Amino acid sequence: MVPSRALVLLFAGPLVLSFFTLLDRGLIVPMLLTDAAILLLALLDALLARRRLVSVVRRAPAVLSIGRPNVISLDVRSLARRKLHVRVQEELFPSAESEELPLETQLLPRGHATLKYRVTPSRRGAHVLGDHHVRYPSPLGLWIRQYPISARSPVKVYPDLEAVRGYELLARQDRDPAGVRASRRLGGESEFERLREYRREDEYRSIDWRATARRKKLTAREYQLESDQNVVFLIDAGRLMTAEFASLSLFDHALNATLMLSHVASRGGDKVSMMAFAEEVLAYAPLTGGARATRKIVQAGYDIEPDLAPTNYRAAFEALAVRVKKRTLVVLFTQVVDEVAAAELEKLMRGLMPRHLPLLVLLRDVDVDALALGHSGEAAALAGVGPYLRGAAAEILSFRDKLVRRLKQHGALVLDVAPGDLTPALINRYLEIKARHLL
Repeated sequence: MVPSRALVLLFAGPLVLSFFTLLDRGLIVPMLLTDAAILLLALLDALLARRRLVSVVRRAPAVLSIGRPNVISLDVRSLARRKLHVRVQEELFPSAESEELPLETQLLPRGHATLKYRVTPSRRGAHVLGDHHVRYPSPLGLWIRQYPISARSPVKVYPDLEAVRGYELLARQDRDPAGVRASRRLGGESEFERLREYRREDEYRSIDWRATARRKKLTAREYQLESDQNVVFLIDAGRLMTAEFASLSLFDHALNATLMLSHVASRGGDKVSMMAFAEEVLAYAPLTGGARATRKIVQAGYDIEPDLAPTNYRAAFEALAVRVKKRTLVVLFTQVVDEVAAAELEKLMRGLMPRHLPLLVLLRDVDVDALALGHSGEAAALAGVGPYLRGAAAEILSFRDKLVRRLKQHGALVLDVAPGDLTPALINRYLEIKARHLL
């Protein structure tokens, strides 16, 4: 029980009387009687409010998506014969946030309500949503009744599944996600897939004139990309991938892009695999095709977190050589900032060719880019140090550009992209590789 504002104001009356007793001793008895009356009223109100009159039942999905607002529902029910103003607070796990808590509602006598709030987790893994904490006023309004309701709901935070669902919905509607170019997806393949209605972005030569005459509307031929090929994702979980962009680590951005491209590739008939590594291999999902492919990658990597361990590229490439024999598109997500790591990575990437096709994905540091261009607010604030910061940033960018050029000269593919643009850029590069028969 917590005293309400009404109870505090009631006790202010005897307090005022106590000052007047200094002038008139005859007010002592009325003051004491007032105190006793208020105390008895407060005790009576507390006794009337001792029962728990509100129950709460949580309905939460077993799987939440990282970095996305996930909807949680609460069924709140009143056992009281009076109207209640109820406030509900939730215990979230440490890496979850919600700007909509606490929730408040008016419950009619013996009524119920469904409340919803959105929780945004920032770390993958197995977590628990904790107890409910309920508050409502006593019958006379002198107390605030509050108590916890035990309710532990285990949840798993997975990579961004909402993006995959959105892609699937657009694919069923014959539309393309933002940033993905349809022309790359349709390609110039020779294997016929289906006839469909002509769209403005289609090539003129794709029109099937016989089908157009038969159906009496413009009809285009659609060709499918070559299928039954392998795509393996190698995701660096070392210390450089702990850096954050838009509240997510670089590792999470890479994992989200992996999840999306694995869905696109498996939907197109390819087999996909994923390996997360730092000093050693941390997780591996074997090559799988079809509807199970994305699910296996999610299950293998949802609880992997990047740490401050150094990155051992050799261990990952040796594990890859043991597990994958057929020609494969090897997509490596990493960060490189020193010559030693760059030299080792360059040597290992060259060693993959010509047996496999390597695609190196370097995640750009947008803060370094801003410093190099002089757009950083920090650089402007530190006017004296600004030129040195810009010089250091330019040197880092020059080092990356040289690494990219050397790898391209040896035949490797490189995607140097900001984390926020990673997913559409990676899907477009994959579709380009398929359309050009590079794999």
